[in-house]
Amino acid sequence: MLSATRIFHADTAAVTVVSETKEITDWALRYFGGWWNATTVHAPVPDTGSMTTDGALLLADVDSKRLADIETLVGDYDHDEVDYANARTLVARHEDGAIYAIQPAERLAYHYEPAAGRLVVVGAHAETVAVAASRLARELVRGQLLRAGFHILHASCVVRDGRAVLTFGPKGAGKTTTALLLAREGYELLANDRVFIRPEPEGLRILPWPAAAAIGFGLLESMGLYERLRARVLDGEQMHPTQDQRVTDALHAGSTTPIWNIKGKELKAQLFPDQLSSLLNTGLATHAHAAALLHPQVDKKAEPHLADMPCALTEEDFFTRRTEDRYPDILRLAPTEAAPVTDLTDRLAQLPRRSLVLNHNSRTSADFLAETATGLLSE
Repeated sequence: MLSATRIFHADTAAVTVVSETKEITDWALRYFGGWWNATTVHAPVPDTGSMTTDGALLLADVDSKRLADIETLVGDYDHDEVDYANARTLVARHEDGAIYAIQPAERLAYHYEPAAGRLVVVGAHAETVAVAASRLARELVRGQLLRAGFHILHASCVVRDGRAVLTFGPKGAGKTTTALLLAREGYELLANDRVFIRPEPEGLRILPWPAAAAIGFGLLESMGLYERLRARVLDGEQMHPTQDQRVTDALHAGSTTPIWNIKGKELKAQLFPDQLSSLLNTGLATHAHAAALLHPQVDKKAEPHLADMPCALTEEDFFTRRTEDRYPDILRLAPTEAAPVTDLTDRLAQLPRRSLVLNHNSRTSADFLAETATGLLSE
């Protein structure tokens, strides 16, 4: 029996996820329900040719035969090899416009028909397919929003009374820390790593980018959240499947010692959006208008203070075809030409902003952030 989850995003984008496996559509409902408008709907029947769904259609299921067929199609044609969502991916583009891709280690396969706006995701295991389907549903929405003039910023974002505070900086600068600390101070969380943004007559409109939130043990402990999260894990609560088993084992053992992979990257707890909201006891903002910018850096030995550091945005603050590091557009879901960024950068430059230094004391950093953000929003 077919089930379906319908995702509407800001009256601008729409995707329907359809599956014979309810776990897959339930996953999309959970993943997008807090930040985007996701609801269970009556499932259309793809095989009848009577599809009336607006927007894109994503069909996802556990289907070993279809998986093998696509693996053969990719293998029989010239194909490219890329890294997509941290997985080796082989992509073949056929003369009729269809695009096929496989991720051998994950036992996943994709088939996209651009003319029909239909994407198929099949695999060997329901959870793996559910993760991939939700990721690709987001990519379909991304393509529609980019066509509608939105851009993607590498920034975290919190909201108060519809006004957004965006935080910029390179990896490790404190974007996620800033967002989580302000969320504990009464702000709604809109994003922990990237946002959609579009210049409009009434302001710079911001929309969330749903994603799992990666939080290190040190930050969890300093915010007093480690034991709360551990209790939930010990109770059997499911964490996001991208979480490394070593992190799960450490939570079971009660260890807060940071864990590193062979590349020197810290392995962190991975939370669903709804888990993040409930753990922080804050709402998830669905939209806002940009009002202020923060540019933090973390110095564990310093007292929190305003700093004389550059505040100008750079190319690295925008996710484009050139700078996208995790989700290259392997299925060509996005437009080939992006909307000009000149107006956006000019208008962002007019917003009040502060550079600041935070430390590892969450309480003092949170107090300083709240004071700074309040001041910025009053300008």
